[in-house]
Amino acid sequence: MKIGVVILARLSSKRLPGKALMEVNEKKILSYIIERLERVVSRKEIVLATSVETSDDLLVEFARQEAIYCYRGDMENVAQRFYHAASLFNWDFAVRINGDNVFVDIGLLSKMLEFTAENKYDFISNVKGRTFPKGMSIEIVRLCHYRKLLPEIYRNAAYREHVMLYMYENEKQNYHFVINTTLPGAAGLQLALDTKEDFERTK
Repeated sequence: MKIGVVILARLSSKRLPGKALMEVNEKKILSYIIERLERVVSRKEIVLATSVETSDDLLVEFARQEAIYCYRGDMENVAQRFYHAASLFNWDFAVRINGDNVFVDIGLLSKMLEFTAENKYDFISNVKGRTFPKGMSIEIVRLCHYRKLLPEIYRNAAYREHVMLYMYENEKQNYHFVINTTLPGAAGLQLALDTKEDFERTK
């Protein structure tokens, strides 16, 4: 069974442009994310998926410097970009990580990969119910299952932008949702990097 990670990032965010390459203690946000992921998967199992727009050329250069593969696809159709990036490597499952989720929970990712290895779920997520802090989202999907859903996903702009939204609204029996029972009081905390205020908190 092959499993890899797709990091979705672009630099043209309206609220905080260039956030994926902003620096904390002279290290870029994406570098922190990659370092954390490398505690669970190898660097060759990580791909950075960005857009074909010139505004994202710096992300391509970053990926070259970090020696990770970079895939460029449609700016607006993020679902397509995610799928095509994951399909390049013939993975059975792909993990979706956002490029502004600097606080990826490695223990949680390891636990979710264990569920994936059982090979009985098509979709595993810790997002449903938002019992974890914002910015700690982890979603793992069986690619052959996701491919079957793409015609429906492509028909809806919200589904194209929010990569897994269709699956939450059309839940299947073999989906597994991880709930935060360790520290329920952390539900809803803002740890994603979305605004200048978030960046100060991240630092």
